[in-house]
Amino acid sequence: MQIPPIQPFSPNSVTGPASGIRPAGTADSVEKTFSQVLDTLNQSQNESDNLIQQLASGEDVDLHQVMIATEENDVNFRVAIAIRDRLVDAYREVMRMSV
Repeated sequence: MQIPPIQPFSPNSVTGPASGIRPAGTADSVEKTFSQVLDTLNQSQNESDNLIQQLASGEDVDLHQVMIATEENDVNFRVAIAIRDRLVDAYREVMRMSV
């Protein structure tokens, strides 16, 4: 198996007008990204809750897995809050602009 060489990065090759890629700053992109983050957060929360309930009911659940799921959920929550804060800051900045 032959591995192709690494090509140098060129911003024009990725976001050029002929590539058909929309700019990352569009409202649809922001909405889609935040929606994905919230879906991931919800899934992580449900998984963590299920493992905690299984542990509390005395089922055979590895304590390490429960702690990992809980910490993963905490990290996902912090990421969602950080994204929300950035979106609010960006909105406030746009509102401060004079038209």
